[in-house]
Amino acid sequence: MADLEPLIGEPLALDLVNTRPTGADLLETPEQLADWLRLEADRLPEPPPQRLTGADLAAVHAVRDHTAAALDAMLHGRRPPSAALRGLAEAQSAAPAIRRLDWNGDAVTETVARLGDPGARLAAHLADAAATLLTDPAIDRLRQCGAEDCVMLFLPAHPRRQWCSPERCGNRVRVARYYQRHRATD
Repeated sequence: MADLEPLIGEPLALDLVNTRPTGADLLETPEQLADWLRLEADRLPEPPPQRLTGADLAAVHAVRDHTAAALDAMLHGRRPPSAALRGLAEAQSAAPAIRRLDWNGDAVTETVARLGDPGARLAAHLADAAATLLTDPAIDRLRQCGAEDCVMLFLPAHPRRQWCSPERCGNRVRVARYYQRHRATD
């Protein structure tokens, strides 16, 4: 795929898996991870860490790999690998969630917070997003892009959707079909 901009707008776990298009890794460096986190900032429970380390990147890569393995199995009607599910649970438990109670003047309120260093909290949140997606009944609609050279995954809002993005693969496939039709008539 020539367009190496991150594809965002799917559930967060899919956006994470889609950072690895064919032949590329859009989260190869801590700086690239920081850029992607800025794109996804409104979907994160806390601001991303100011400085990301190689260890933070490795934790996010592990969550991405486990999520991708589980989604690939689901896509093909198979049971997700136990190692992938265990890996996601380990990422979640590396930054345990607690319910913090507070008084707002009228009632007791709660917020869920994670303990641990910022990178572990980030990986745990991404693992939570994967768990949410994997347990959502909508997972039955999971598809891979219909373009021959694209591995992006998506959840179609419309049953006729074929491509990860109409602007990316959809347009490319339509132009190729047009070219083939007109080439054949010349």
